[in-house]
Amino acid sequence: MIRVLLVEDDRDLAETLLQLMQLAQMQPDHASNGKAGLTLSRVNDYDVLIVDVGLPQLNGFELCRQLRTDGIDTPVLFLTAYRSIDNKLEGFDAGGDDYLAKPFDNRELIARVTALAGRRSSQVKRLAVADLVMDCDNVIVFYRQEQLELSPTCYTLLETLMRASPAVVSRATLENALWGDEPPNSNVLKAHLYYLRRELTKVDAAELLQTLTGKGWALRQGKGCETT
Repeated sequence: MIRVLLVEDDRDLAETLLQLMQLAQMQPDHASNGKAGLTLSRVNDYDVLIVDVGLPQLNGFELCRQLRTDGIDTPVLFLTAYRSIDNKLEGFDAGGDDYLAKPFDNRELIARVTALAGRRSSQVKRLAVADLVMDCDNVIVFYRQEQLELSPTCYTLLETLMRASPAVVSRATLENALWGDEPPNSNVLKAHLYYLRRELTKVDAAELLQTLTGKGWALRQGKGCETT
């Protein structure tokens, strides 16, 4: 079941959308202002956030910015009465993943929520795995306050692993993230993984990068994986 948080201050619209989502076999929660929406988003695990832009106390764009700064990667669908391209671009710049202008067809809302569910947003500004932290705005990585010196390729490699963590990332996915549809031979990827592990070793974080033979690589805490 898809769990959704609706952050909407229009009570009539909110009641209509909550009923609509329940009929679509979704599990919705509701917040009537931005601050309440921010709090619920931080403490609960939602599949999708539906956020009105013109909210009291904290507007939808600022709510989303704070979530992305916190490293929360739940997909955000903005609702707004504004249809201009500038307004849409502002929403994407704030960390949103989709945008729906009012008035809208209820079927389209359900379709968009369903499409977003199960994804993780790529808009987060801060990623963290254990004590390893990536500041995406400033393109820097720290482990327990010690900064890692990474090449652009190793940074992209680490970012791909952190966004997927704790899941295993296949060779094909890593190669696509680094080189698109024209990857070099497999030894090049192995070389960059070696360089990344070397930098993690310098800050005593090498155990986070784990190799699962025949499956791929994962960045996570805990044992149970070959780490060669």
